[in-house]
Amino acid sequence: MTYETLSCDLSEQILTITLNRPDKLNAFTVTMANELISAFNAASENDDVRVIIVTGAGRAFCAGMDLAVSGNVFGLDETQHPTMKDMNERLDDPVIVKGVRDTGGRVSLAIFNCKKPIIGAINGAAVGVGVTMQLAMDIRLASENAKFGFVFGKIGIVPEACSTWFLPRIVGVAKALEWIHTAEIFSAAEAHKHGLVKEVLPADQLLTRARELARMIATERSPTSTAMARQMIYRNSAFSHPEEAHKVESLAMFYASIHDGKEGVAAFTEKRKPNFTSKPSQMPDFYPWW
Repeated sequence: MTYETLSCDLSEQILTITLNRPDKLNAFTVTMANELISAFNAASENDDVRVIIVTGAGRAFCAGMDLAVSGNVFGLDETQHPTMKDMNERLDDPVIVKGVRDTGGRVSLAIFNCKKPIIGAINGAAVGVGVTMQLAMDIRLASENAKFGFVFGKIGIVPEACSTWFLPRIVGVAKALEWIHTAEIFSAAEAHKHGLVKEVLPADQLLTRARELARMIATERSPTSTAMARQMIYRNSAFSHPEEAHKVESLAMFYASIHDGKEGVAAFTEKRKPNFTSKPSQMPDFYPWW
């Protein structure tokens, strides 16, 4: 599929999605949001895709929302007067989707719901939604040139893209509040120190390292068990009692053990690489369990 704000490349079962507005530092727009949602949803059901890498064209990852557009820069319909009842009962109503719901949050939910592991290769500036959209990604790598900033307070708005759910889980409540309250730009080294990114790399090694990780997952891990494990970690950790996780894990273990698990055990005992054949587009009947 051809996109206006993205470029997509599928190679070796790795889909690389590049935010592609380099002249605007890949500033986020409603069009970009809709295209990202489309790309993640399509990749989730495409068995030719096993891992996704997300990066930016040029010298930035994403410089936040494009504040130069006309009208409400966040794409919201100011004639509406939404309530929490609307959020609870009309969340998927097209009027609410288009005019009220946070676009960054819709992208983060598409990432969250995706069956494929996602690696963020943060090549440069990542502020506002440019950093919050990363939080739902599984692994984040940063170039030495990367800068981060939860800058919402500087322009009088609030954190979005489901970041108030993800960020405290990644860096802890205290650090999340500090970054939100100060709204200052911080370095890749600071991001690494507090666990926001896994590694900081020279710029010319960033995508090489991202593809190295992606290739290992794509060729040596079961695509179905990876898809299930991704959702189990996020969703089971929110249960109030471990017994609820046990119920899900029991079913997941049962079905994994009689499919790719047999090949995995055989490969281990025969000292060879496994040849997993499961398809995330054909999940066990209990999925989704939520």
